[in-house]
Amino acid sequence: MRKRRKKEATELTVLGIPTQRQQAFFDSRARFTAYGGARGGGKSWALRRKLCAMCLRYPEIRCLLVRRSFDELKANHVLPFLREYGALVSYSESAKALLFPNGSRIDLGYCSSDRDVLRYQGQEYDIIAIDEATHLSEYRFSIFKACLRGVKNYPRRMYLTCNPGGIGHAWVKRLFVDRNFRVGERPEDYAFIPALVYDNQALLDADPDYVRSLESLPPRLRDAWLYGRWDVFEGQFFPEFDESIHVCAPHTIPYGRGFKYFVALDYGFDMLAALLVGIDEEGNLYCLREHCQSDLTLTEAAEAVAALCRGTPVEFAVASPDLWNRRQDSGRSGFELMQAIRGMPPMLPADNRRIPGWRILREYLSESANTPRLRISSNCHELIRCLLALLCHADRPEDASSEPHGITHAPEALRYAVMSRCPPPVVESELPFRFSNRSDSLFFD
Repeated sequence: MRKRRKKEATELTVLGIPTQRQQAFFDSRARFTAYGGARGGGKSWALRRKLCAMCLRYPEIRCLLVRRSFDELKANHVLPFLREYGALVSYSESAKALLFPNGSRIDLGYCSSDRDVLRYQGQEYDIIAIDEATHLSEYRFSIFKACLRGVKNYPRRMYLTCNPGGIGHAWVKRLFVDRNFRVGERPEDYAFIPALVYDNQALLDADPDYVRSLESLPPRLRDAWLYGRWDVFEGQFFPEFDESIHVCAPHTIPYGRGFKYFVALDYGFDMLAALLVGIDEEGNLYCLREHCQSDLTLTEAAEAVAALCRGTPVEFAVASPDLWNRRQDSGRSGFELMQAIRGMPPMLPADNRRIPGWRILREYLSESANTPRLRISSNCHELIRCLLALLCHADRPEDASSEPHGITHAPEALRYAVMSRCPPPVVESELPFRFSNRSDSLFFD
């Protein structure tokens, strides 16, 4: 990268050869490009190089570089920026910006809470770079997406670096890894470039001990930090949940005449999560089907649960006890409104104790002779996704975090299921038929 100043014959040569993955990141033309996965993949260097290149290529372009805190941003980007591009860029402490001679600038921001992100509402940026995107909630990401606009003929792009884990793990994985898009999200707008430490030859040569330290980590942590696996990460609430063990094809569930069925549901207007659960003669639980949908009234939620149960002899439904509270608007409880719907099973308040419930759920997930007591049908996509993404509470390690809130509903319903499970069915064996011994019997026998 070279920049020749007017009236001067000086040049700045920026050293460094991008890796193949970094070059793919530079070449991406997607509106949203995420780069990362494992630790040590050279994400920060690539992000700075890309921003600098965009600022030199487009005079007066406006960029925003964001991290969770300004101290992190200054240590990880501002100081390296000045060290690498000091002859090209100047730093304004008052404006919190990196300024280029051609009028381009990189505003420096931070976002550690929903209150912080509101400062960016109404702002316009041509390029937005979010470092460690999994530290941001999906709500904060959506605010930044709305800031990606302008009237000049410049590209509008957002660049993200990320590692597995954190409050934003679920939405980053959904968009960039699983590519599970919602209405209005265009697949061609999203690109993910995975990077491993093994791709970063400069780091391998400079610090081989760093790689060895990653290789010596406990297996699940090693999978996340070294290999960039998105189904295991630091802070995961259910590290024992393993799709290869706990998830099964629907046709492999051993339905028997002794099966009993019930429903466990967690209701909020933001999400109904209802699970159809079966229990066999040995007390093993099977999540057979699910219905997860947002923006449903209580009546609509009850109709969805009734449809979920149709064709199955469901004995009862357990739900959060707050549904039995009377609503101020109607004077009726949620229980009354839902129970009035035809096909809705008899409702019972669930045992909603949190920590005891999570403990019991862990017991069901634990392996006993390689056979856990809980199996989940592979068609329960939302439950599987949310169990993998659920985080530990910051202050109570035995409790699950309530953030991001969108992934808590299905696990809550499963907690209700294991705490309020019905007793296993008893299958009576057929008594053998035999004639009585007439010599031993009386007339009245």
